[in-house]
Amino acid sequence: MAKESSFDIVSQVDKQEVSNALHQAQKEISQRYDFRGTGAGIDYSGEKILIRAEAEERAKAVKDVFDSKLIKRGISLKSFDAGEPYASGKEYRIEGAIKEGIDQPTAKKITKIIRDEGPKSVKATIQGDELRVTSKSRDDLQEVITLLKDFDDAALQFINMR
Repeated sequence: MAKESSFDIVSQVDKQEVSNALHQAQKEISQRYDFRGTGAGIDYSGEKILIRAEAEERAKAVKDVFDSKLIKRGISLKSFDAGEPYASGKEYRIEGAIKEGIDQPTAKKITKIIRDEGPKSVKATIQGDELRVTSKSRDDLQEVITLLKDFDDAALQFINMR
């Protein structure tokens, strides 16, 4: 009897790298000439990232600076969930959060993709905020990884290949 092979699908973000990207963005915003006197800034309070500026375009520019720092640090932009700019008093704000873990609707979407488009011998089970994919064939597991590389809803990592 052949042994079952498996791997886990997770969505994890290195908090230290997010913190480093945030500090780099804060430093660049404080030094750039086009942000002087605009009240532009970016702060991190526990779970939320708050971007603020006096104009909507400036708030979007601050978000772009933060996005570029995340990319340089190797963090997928799929992990940063930012809202639309909104007015708050005299300034515009953008609230965002770093997404970690795979939520239930996304996990169900992934299992449906594996069931519909993947090899028939592959089984996917939801285990909390991650998925376990099992099969007798390691080639089938590799095919599932290739299938999910372009998944748009979350930044996925494939770990614990056994």
